[in-house]
Amino acid sequence: MTEPLYPPLDSLRIAAAPISWGVCEVPGWGHVLDAHTVLSEMAALGLSATELGPPGYLPRDPDELRALLGTFGIGSVGGFLAMVLHAEPEAALAEAKEAAALYAATGGDVLVLAAATGLAGYDARPQLSDTEWRTLIDTAAAIRDIAETFGLRTVLHPHVGTQVESEAEVERFLADSDLDLCLDTGHLLIGGTDPVRLAERHSARIGHIHLKDVRSALADEVRGGRLEYSEAVRRGLYVPLGEGDVDIAALVQCMNAAGYRGWYVMEQDTALQPTDSAELPSRNTERSLRHLAGLAPAAARN
Repeated sequence: MTEPLYPPLDSLRIAAAPISWGVCEVPGWGHVLDAHTVLSEMAALGLSATELGPPGYLPRDPDELRALLGTFGIGSVGGFLAMVLHAEPEAALAEAKEAAALYAATGGDVLVLAAATGLAGYDARPQLSDTEWRTLIDTAAAIRDIAETFGLRTVLHPHVGTQVESEAEVERFLADSDLDLCLDTGHLLIGGTDPVRLAERHSARIGHIHLKDVRSALADEVRGGRLEYSEAVRRGLYVPLGEGDVDIAALVQCMNAAGYRGWYVMEQDTALQPTDSAELPSRNTERSLRHLAGLAPAAARN
């Protein structure tokens, strides 16, 4: 493995995610780099753990997947599942069971759940009735119980274009469910929640963290309905850590002071064109790593 180009981040557990290289579950999102390329780029940056990406991107056979990850010296954190939770819960439970078995078999410890709308992509979403909301809460709890049988934790990921997006929906979920959250700094800000304030109010309910930085001007356009989320991503909504409008330093310091010792998964949602290579996503990830390296000593003192 290539030595990392940044100082050791001994105080933080850092992981990667394929979405930083444009690998997304949304059909037609963009050019998808092959798994060997993405894992090789992660390893070259000194990263040694990753979420597994969309179902089917990496091998579904546990032995084959372990062997592939082992080739690059990379471990499994678990993975992200965007599923409809407010209708036909049996289908969601079956998919979650299959995913949880794979995550556990490859050494993962977390299932990151998002409440998908059932529509394609993340550009529109319907409003739920109270009955549908109750089904969402109950289905998430049932998935949590399934994941626990495999030794996994389940966290709910507030996400743009899902049924838990806005600050009011995040607070409602926290009140109605006992699941912890995946604090995604970018999606929260785009949805109208200050991620640092959320961390300060609910640090005990944060079970997993996705680190993103975003341009607030584009986030405002998405939130105001003037720009579709997918188009905003293509226009550069996400930027390397420290180059946008999320206070990454304050977030890391707050969570460290609260005793958080979980994963910080670097995610810079990217949509690639057919001619794009891994060069730019890797360079952006390196810049994010360098920014985190500067935060690590401060975090260790708190």
